[in-house]
Amino acid sequence: MARAILALLLLLTAWQARAITIYTEDWPPITFQHNGVPDGMAVEVVREIQARMHDNSAIDVVPWARGYKELLTTPGVMLFTVGRNDTREKQMTLLGPIAISQTVLLARKGEAAGLLALGNGIYHRPVGAYRGSIFADAAIAAGFIEVDLAPTPQITAQKLLVGRYDMWSEGGFVVASVLKDIHQPADAVEVVRVLETLELYLAFSRGTSPAEVKRWQTAFTAVKKDGSFKRIYNKWLPRDTAPMDVKLIGLPPTAAH
Repeated sequence: MARAILALLLLLTAWQARAITIYTEDWPPITFQHNGVPDGMAVEVVREIQARMHDNSAIDVVPWARGYKELLTTPGVMLFTVGRNDTREKQMTLLGPIAISQTVLLARKGEAAGLLALGNGIYHRPVGAYRGSIFADAAIAAGFIEVDLAPTPQITAQKLLVGRYDMWSEGGFVVASVLKDIHQPADAVEVVRVLETLELYLAFSRGTSPAEVKRWQTAFTAVKKDGSFKRIYNKWLPRDTAPMDVKLIGLPPTAAH
């Protein structure tokens, strides 16, 4: 009996050591909640990876700002999906890509041509994006002077449509879903231009166990290799090509001290 209890305790200790806290955001169709349950393309992929690892860690859907803060400050956190850029590669470990998006600059329907006709004057027109997002960073990097930050993509879209600013910076494949959430048609906006092509990743915080990151890498590779990833990706994004490579980049994983 004593040996059985000891074995159970060792198993539980090993399980706790490798468990991580998983966050995502409300960003349909990639990640969202349906009747209080996490859903979306990336959620389905993450669950498939977890199944390969026999990992039942919960996925918590939280505001982006909260999840991103936890990622930057707390060891043992995984947040998805996170856009890759030079700054983030110095702050976190990135595994993916899980999706590839275009960052698009949008205007109200019928106004794109007029904005483009401004030439360099377009950079003085106000742009909206959601707080802490890589889409805000992309607008700033492109040279836009006035970038208004809102707490969610839905509020950002609403502000655009009521005239609070002239353009909206967002990931291209979520625009229709965001507009649907606020009861607006998909053609309420139009593309002014593409700002960048963006790879999206699973991001692990500084101090996450290297062994845990390796487990995720191995399982993600298997999910891509056997066709499960492509099947899930095409189910949610039938017009897009699934990225089939697996990269581990950014901050080398190191255990917390």
